[in-house]
Amino acid sequence: MIGLIFGETEFPKKILERIKKRKSFLIIDLTKKKIYKKNKNSYSASIGQFGKIISILKKNRCKKILFAGKVSRPNFSKLKLDLKGVYYIPRIIKKSKIGDAAILKEVIKIFKEEKIKTVNSLIFTPNLSLKKGVYTRRTPNYLDRKDIDTAIKTLNRADRYNYTQGVVVRDNKVIAIEGKNGTKKMLEKCRNKKIKNNGVLVKFPKKKQDIRIDLPTIGLNTIIQCKAAGLKGIVLKNKRNVFLDQKKTIMFANKNKMFITVKWKKFLF
Repeated sequence: MIGLIFGETEFPKKILERIKKRKSFLIIDLTKKKIYKKNKNSYSASIGQFGKIISILKKNRCKKILFAGKVSRPNFSKLKLDLKGVYYIPRIIKKSKIGDAAILKEVIKIFKEEKIKTVNSLIFTPNLSLKKGVYTRRTPNYLDRKDIDTAIKTLNRADRYNYTQGVVVRDNKVIAIEGKNGTKKMLEKCRNKKIKNNGVLVKFPKKKQDIRIDLPTIGLNTIIQCKAAGLKGIVLKNKRNVFLDQKKTIMFANKNKMFITVKWKKFLF
């Protein structure tokens, strides 16, 4: 038995498709609209109900959990807490001052103290993570690679535990850095009807991030948003990503002369 702790986005649904016929599971549904309530063995919970969540997992003999999907950072002053929530939440609040990656590490640590192990979110869907290479007909040219290098250097300079996973660079200048509102909001700010096929989005895991959870995710909506922002391509990190709607996304990129590539130690284009 494994516990699936699900938030928003399509990624949890892909996991559910794969796991249904392979393994016993239960779902802890953290979504706002409780979209998994019709599934067998699904339990609704809020992020402050550590006691309820841990009790459900232990009652069902779940010694392993998997996190998938987006859970927005809560307003801690408005959280409804149970007794264990009251006990653990000060630790979460303390880590929140460092950054999102620190919060996730602390949550994993809390479950470990409860004898519950966190497994990699891609354990059942390794096909959703791209390995090194170029996945489109168009490849980054010399100027694109300069933009990519600038973006990577910017990400490397980010605070150790902050929330930045994405950077947009055009003409070797940083146009936008992902904030608390995520990649979508960042790309909306970059929209430019006059510019076409110039600039890149680089999405890497947060610094000091536990790569078992919250990997950078892209899909069809991401490439459409990149086109609206006038960008030429997307760069991910080797085996450190989730790529949804792969066929449709690559088709869209090819049609619009854009690239999708996975960076490794050295570019080999």
